[in-house]
Order: sequence, then C-alpha cells, then structure tokens
Amino acid sequence: MSIVEFKMPKMGESISEATIINWLKNVGDTVEAEETLLEVATDKVDSEVPAPCSGVITEIRYQKDDVVAVGEVLALIASDGASEVKTQKTEAVKVNAPKPSVSQTESAPKPVQLKSNPDAFLSPLIISIAQKENLSLEEVQSIPGSGAEGRIQKSDVFNYLKTRKYPLQRNPQFAAPSAPASTYPKPVINYVEGKDRIVEMDRMRKMIADHMVYSKQTSPHVTSYIEVDVTNLVNWRNEMKDKFQEKYNEKLTFTPIFVDAVAKAIQDFPMINVSVDEKKIIVHNDINIGMATALPTGNLIVPVVKNANEKSLSELAASVNHLAESARNNKLKPDEVQGSTFTISNVGTFGSLMGTPIINQPEVAILALGIIKKRPEVITTPKGDEIAIRSMMYLSLSFDHRVVDGFLGGSFLRRVGDYLEKFDSNTAI
Repeated sequence: MSIVEFKMPKMGESISEATIINWLKNVGDTVEAEETLLEVATDKVDSEVPAPCSGVITEIRYQKDDVVAVGEVLALIASDGASEVKTQKTEAVKVNAPKPSVSQTESAPKPVQLKSNPDAFLSPLIISIAQKENLSLEEVQSIPGSGAEGRIQKSDVFNYLKTRKYPLQRNPQFAAPSAPASTYPKPVINYVEGKDRIVEMDRMRKMIADHMVYSKQTSPHVTSYIEVDVTNLVNWRNEMKDKFQEKYNEKLTFTPIFVDAVAKAIQDFPMINVSVDEKKIIVHNDINIGMATALPTGNLIVPVVKNANEKSLSELAASVNHLAESARNNKLKPDEVQGSTFTISNVGTFGSLMGTPIINQPEVAILALGIIKKRPEVITTPKGDEIAIRSMMYLSLSFDHRVVDGFLGGSFLRRVGDYLEKFDSNTAI
C-alpha cells in the first residue's frame, strides 16, 4: 500500500492557481482512477479534476473556496498502485483543461518579517484584495511571492492574512489611499414580498461585476466612433461562404474577418496593444484578440485568439469557430480565456447600432462592432455623386486616456475601418 499525493493540476501556460469549488468525495471514500474528485475554477472557467489512481482518500488538505497554487498537494490517497495513472505530473484536467508556481514546502504559512520590496509587481487583483483587507502598500510589498520571478499571487496574500497580527505598525506614507465616504444616501429599493423576487448572483456574475467596476475606476474611458462601408466585404462573404466551407470545412462568419482587420491595425499602431503598470507602459509583442462572448446563461466570457496576426483567414475561422462552440457548450479550457491583449465585442449580434464597451483590464482599448444595415448612401462614382444601397456599420473604440490619446485612438479606429472597407479578397484566403 502506498500513499499518492493528489496535486493541483497544471491548467495552462499563464495560470498558477485555482479556487476549489466543490469536493465530490470525502475522507474515507473509495475512488477509481480518472474518477472526478473535485471541481476547481480559474478566472471564469470551471474544471473537473480526476483522481490519479484508485484507492481510499486518507486526507484532504484544502476546503471549498480555498485558493491553491498549482503543484500543491490537495489530498492523500492510499493506493495499492495497481491502477495508478503514471505518477501525477499535475497536468491532467478531465473536462476543461501555465507554468506552475513554486510550490510551498511547508504545510502552514509562517508569519513574515515586514521588509518592503518597492520593486514588487502588484497586479490589479492584488491591489483590489489589499484595499479590501486594509493592507498598506509597504505591507503588501513585503509579502514573499511564489509566482514567476517572485511575483505575488492571490494565494500568497491569503496565506499572509491567515497569520497577520493586528494592529500592525505601518509607515503612514505607505498607507493605501481610501476613497472618501460618500454623503449621498444609498437609494432605497422597493421590494414587494410575494411579487418581486431576489436572484443571488452566481460566482461568474460576481466576478464580472467586480471586473467592470474595477475597470471604470481604473481607466478614464473615452469612446470614439466611425462609420464604415462594408458593402464589398459583405458581398464577398455571401459569395464565398459555401465555397469556403467546402474547402476548409469551416463556417465563414464575419468575426474572423473583424479579427484579421484588428490584428493588422495593431501591427500598424502597436501602442494600442499595451498594459499599464503604475508609471510604466508594457508593450505586448503577441497580438492576442479576445472575443467578448455571451454564454447561454447570460453571463459574459472572453475566449482569446492567440497570435491572431500570424494566422490566415482560414486559421482564424477555425480558431473563432472552436472558441465559440466551446463557449456555447461550457467546454472552454482555462488557457483559452487568458492572455488577451485587445478585445472586440460584436454588439451587432444583438441588433445594436453601436456600443460603449468597458475596457477588459489590463488592456487599454476595446472595439465594439455594430449591426450591419443596408441603407441609401451618397457615393462618388466616375459619373459623379449618386445614391446607392450600401451595407453600413458603426465601429466604436473605448480607450484608456491615461496612455491612449485621441490621435492614437482615432487613427487606430480609422485604420480598422480602412481594412474593412478596402477588404482585399485576393489575399483573404
């Protein structure tokens, strides 16, 4: 009889921790190899984690809602080894399956000495947690990070909070500024029992709400609009969609064409493909386009087309179709919703003319694409000005005015419109 360590699996290249949603087995229960033991969540994706072997669970080290680093031992299983699935390499996820964080060698965190590291990188999530827990900047920067290059993770902060002693001696100059208390009274919500009903937010809706509020509080949003004539593009797509599917076995929607235009425009204006780290601007080399997608539940998720600028239209169509189908069936892998550097939102899907989207942090811009509508337009021809029926569409770009000025935002938006209006069918596929 041997004891097998059941560890938090590797979920993707940019994910170093996950939250336990639910254990499906208890201590003393018998499990079979590959049987689902627990459900975990990373960002907005839920995954099932299978058992590495058959045996009896002798110990469970983390409980529901605990945030656990990749590679940490979740439980111990007493196994005879007969049906053990190799030696668990912390990589297998049964349904929705990057670099694991450095696992801690001690089961319980020890109190840390407050030695501030002014160069410590603090992500927006870490800052948000610190503000909620009333941690000073100095205190947060003193927390040892278990991530890549010592980066502070959520689990590091939570482990620190478990052993934090109150009150702490802080240097006032490092205290995080608190928002002034509002003197405006909270509006009274009229609730009629038996007539109105209360719906509790699910976990994903809470995350979306927090993310949207954080974005509006962090980035000063500015939105610019243009109108584009996509008649040639629409005519080409209508003519080619059947041939395209026969040749590539992929549906040709407008989305891969939009992604292609955005990726090309980002190459022309790389400073739109950035993130802000306090007073530093991080310019991303990879162009990863997120697609805001509505789930059947009504919630929102953003699957990501990685390295969109390196893909042909047929490859983009394959990526877009795969991600959209996975989103509809709740089968997105954690790594497929991570790492976007720019996001698009096709509000035209719902019949909207245009939208004012909220920036997907930590990006600095998001593009909304309105519905394509036919209407009479004045166009210039060799014979002079004429009225013709054209397929028109509004584009709106919300951008972070901390680092994106009107010239850059407007120029980028116009370039996307140019690529759509001057769509080159000869080089499309």
